[in-house]
Amino acid sequence: MQPQIDESKGALDDHVRRIVQHHFSPQTGTPYWLKWAEQADWSPLDEIQGFDDLAKFGHFDLAALRDSAHEDWIPKPLVGQPFSIFETGGTTGFPTQRLSWRDHLHDYEVFSASLPEDQFPKGAAWLIVGPTGPRRIRISMEHLAQHRGGHAYLVDLDPRWVRKRLAAGDVETARQYQEHVVDQAVTILGRRQVECMFVTPRLLEAIGERISLADAGVKGVLCGGTSMGPQEVRFMLEEVLEGRVGFAPVHGHTLMGVAPSLPVGGDHGFVVQYYPPVPRAVVRVLGDDDQPVAYGSRGRVELTTMTSELFIPRVLERDSAIRCAPCECYPWDGVADVQPLEQAGQAVNEGVY
Repeated sequence: MQPQIDESKGALDDHVRRIVQHHFSPQTGTPYWLKWAEQADWSPLDEIQGFDDLAKFGHFDLAALRDSAHEDWIPKPLVGQPFSIFETGGTTGFPTQRLSWRDHLHDYEVFSASLPEDQFPKGAAWLIVGPTGPRRIRISMEHLAQHRGGHAYLVDLDPRWVRKRLAAGDVETARQYQEHVVDQAVTILGRRQVECMFVTPRLLEAIGERISLADAGVKGVLCGGTSMGPQEVRFMLEEVLEGRVGFAPVHGHTLMGVAPSLPVGGDHGFVVQYYPPVPRAVVRVLGDDDQPVAYGSRGRVELTTMTSELFIPRVLERDSAIRCAPCECYPWDGVADVQPLEQAGQAVNEGVY
């Protein structure tokens, strides 16, 4: 195992050097980082030789990405090429937006290789029940279905509106909206041959109360969008999916991409362990001293995004997680039991997620 870890670490360091050279070079750089380098008292081009050196940047403030003009975030080789705009957050205040040319497609092409074909057959039709609008999950999940030779049916979902209704105490309207979404999903499952799904945990449970997904012909479910504890995972596997449908939790968002999980079940205590798409995104779990916690301990999640389209070092996420050790499939750190941090003394409301 150690040789695999060492090889992965070397490949990550090589990737870091290439990405830093790309975004800080006068020939290929990103305007935001070129301006940043002019004002810094050190040179990333000279001093960043590997991942550990990224500590010199400190924690990136997402306000810079949220408030800057889009033109500040276009690397020179991509100037003039059409791009997509995706958002993260935005339940309160202005959301963080990022530009994407192919990242949102490439991430899911790589992720596709992690899906077992007996549960997620190639050529299958998918049903996607998740956030649409400005979030990249809709386009990316549809691309995943197409990349695997299939096609996708989509059910629209606006989680921001649901959260606002819940925050206002309007539980009944939120319930009606959930029923509206579930009605659409059940209708499609009853009229089309769907073998694969993406759905959030709460909606998966609600759909499972209406129909048997196994009897409807579903073979595999990707489930993501919020935290899932061991008790909930066990309920999904044994009650909702009846032990007859594949279950693959996923974790991700607009900045990270998508992180697959190890197979879940009783052998692992129904704990979900996610592994980020290294080297394009690296996750660390930090303690109060800003250093990685011990394996098996909980801390705050830090994310570093490194692609030719976007370089964002060391963002402190709004999540806490347990640090997981490298494994044979993924020889780098992972996370388990991802939970939203408490903000202002109140847990984040996850709405229809």
